[in-house]
Amino acid sequence: MSKVQAINISKNFDHTIALDNVNLTFDENKIYGLLGRNGAGKTTLLNIISNRIFPTSGQIVINNVNMNDIESQISDIYVVSEKNLFPAGMTVKDVFRWTKEFFSDFDENKAIKLSKEFHLPRNKKTKSLSTGYLTILKDIVGLCVNTKFVFFDEPVLGLDANHRDMFYQCLLKCYMDNNSTFVISTHLIDEVANLVENVVIIDDGKIIKDTTCEELLSLGYTVSGTRENVDAFTKGKNVIGEDILGNMKAAYILSAEQLPDNTNGLEISKINLQKLFIELTKKEAEQ
Repeated sequence: MSKVQAINISKNFDHTIALDNVNLTFDENKIYGLLGRNGAGKTTLLNIISNRIFPTSGQIVINNVNMNDIESQISDIYVVSEKNLFPAGMTVKDVFRWTKEFFSDFDENKAIKLSKEFHLPRNKKTKSLSTGYLTILKDIVGLCVNTKFVFFDEPVLGLDANHRDMFYQCLLKCYMDNNSTFVISTHLIDEVANLVENVVIIDDGKIIKDTTCEELLSLGYTVSGTRENVDAFTKGKNVIGEDILGNMKAAYILSAEQLPDNTNGLEISKINLQKLFIELTKKEAEQ
């Protein structure tokens, strides 16, 4: 079974600790959400995994082999960076051609097909592309490179709602057709909540949650109904947020306790992933 492991990874920039003893494993054939606030260490971690920067301590292990021991192991990984790493004077079609030179399994025909669907002009130079279309170019390469592990760093930056939906649908299809693992690092948590199977939350350079999305969401729930009934039900409970509209109210509760049978006509549902993420990272910051 293919896997990418970060083992005791730490990274310091002068006196700033960007990553602090990070340990995690990305297994094959899964979709992960890598979630964290600005400056949490997500991009630093991806840059270390892709061998663009080196850790202060620790190691990246691919298929039980240290990435630095066998250079060929890096060919199992492709990272779609938030920054543009393509030469400014290179056209889109040249990007496809040169990617094929470095990654032999890159599906150039599929990339051309997707560029037509996204209306990406293949004769334009990368420096002439808007922020959205530059993101589309990077995403298409990531979707067509056919490595075992593909990491997307903010893959919908500058995309409108239609293009974001198209990207998610294409990623899901690639996941179903291939045996690749996709890791999505994003701020748009609500948009990927129904897409990711596993969630890794990083905060202040540390991993605070690494579990399935289902298990994470079981840590809390939403209760809604009349304000009076909701207030009575939530008294003494760990309420992390609430929404009020007229006499109706929804409260978000962080608790792993079993729900009571008698809810007095209230509606109980799973907590929103984004609200749970906000509360978990808020508590870490307070501590």
